[in-house]
Amino acid sequence: MFRISQFMQELVHPTALVERRVPPGPVVIWNLIRRCNLTCKHCYSISADIDFKGELSTNEVFTVMDDLKSFGVPVLILSGGEPLLRPDIFDISRRAKAMGFYVGLSSNGTLIDEHNIDAIADIGYDYVGISIDGNKKTHDLFRRKDGAFDASMQGIRLCRDRDIKVGLRFTMTEDNATELPDMLQLMTDEGVNKFYLSHLNYAGRGNRNRDSDVQLDITRRAMDLLFDTALGHAKRGDDLEFVTGNNDADGVYLLRWVMRHYPDKVEHIAAKLRQWGGNSSGVNIANIDNLGEVHPDTFWWHYGLGNVRQRPFSAIWQDTSDPIMKGLKASPRQIKGRCGSCRYFNICGGNTRVRALQLTGDPWAEDPACYLTDAEISDINGAVMNPVSVYMSY
Repeated sequence: MFRISQFMQELVHPTALVERRVPPGPVVIWNLIRRCNLTCKHCYSISADIDFKGELSTNEVFTVMDDLKSFGVPVLILSGGEPLLRPDIFDISRRAKAMGFYVGLSSNGTLIDEHNIDAIADIGYDYVGISIDGNKKTHDLFRRKDGAFDASMQGIRLCRDRDIKVGLRFTMTEDNATELPDMLQLMTDEGVNKFYLSHLNYAGRGNRNRDSDVQLDITRRAMDLLFDTALGHAKRGDDLEFVTGNNDADGVYLLRWVMRHYPDKVEHIAAKLRQWGGNSSGVNIANIDNLGEVHPDTFWWHYGLGNVRQRPFSAIWQDTSDPIMKGLKASPRQIKGRCGSCRYFNICGGNTRVRALQLTGDPWAEDPACYLTDAEISDINGAVMNPVSVYMSY
């Protein structure tokens, strides 16, 4: 995840560069259930409104949670499918909070209503993320259900009115990119705390629909709008968050944006970006699916590392005998093509490996969704350069 607002705060109120803190364990996105009441076009888990056999029982989930806690996992994002369809979701959530995890709920929002909002509020979720894919007509088309937009917005409002930190998640494709300004306005109008733009990743139904991925210039314009919006809120002192996910080139594009608009801050932002370090799939981001299979992140469902029924998550996560995990945990990663010779590699980290795999069959090929030009990422010799020195010749 790329936290735009944090870097905008660094432009407005710079902080001293301190030693990078290594997280004690990965953030775990846990797809507790595959069943969903919607069949969204970009679903990575290819969920449906049916029961899927073999899902972890409540006791099995609790056993895994004990291992995650002892392993130092700080954050659990409870997802699906639609997690609210799991009968024990509140038991799991309540126990996770009692154990001291930061607990997020990732929902489509349609099932949050007057009958369960009290229970949701009582859990004390640290964050509830609800997906909105555009204005009403577009959202309902993406979600393949009439009335989905109204139901999701009602869920957002119920959370907001109970002082639950709620975020609006927008997966951008060529079909809805023009509605990004409307989504940012919707965030403001509805008093939403957080906006998360997700670049389309090639997995599940997202892989089937990858021809609708936004053209690279559309992505650049979208990022410009997000940067301008986040900076405006930072200058006003608003406590709002703007983040992106699934395209670590966002960090490099931010640096070049800073070069144009705040040349005196380039060195500071470049240092902060190097500390961020880009893609962390298989390192600081993990996924457990509904059957207990562990994956490098949520978009690797086709590739299992092991099952928590056979081995503890802690053992699976540290096992670099698997070639994918060995490659993801390598520092630096050995990436080919444009990514490998990019002067900003120490910021981006080679971007998203699953996109490369889906298009080329090689997880270590260049990421096809990098939206920077060859001229922007290469020096005359094609060598990796310090981003600060890049500014001097920009």
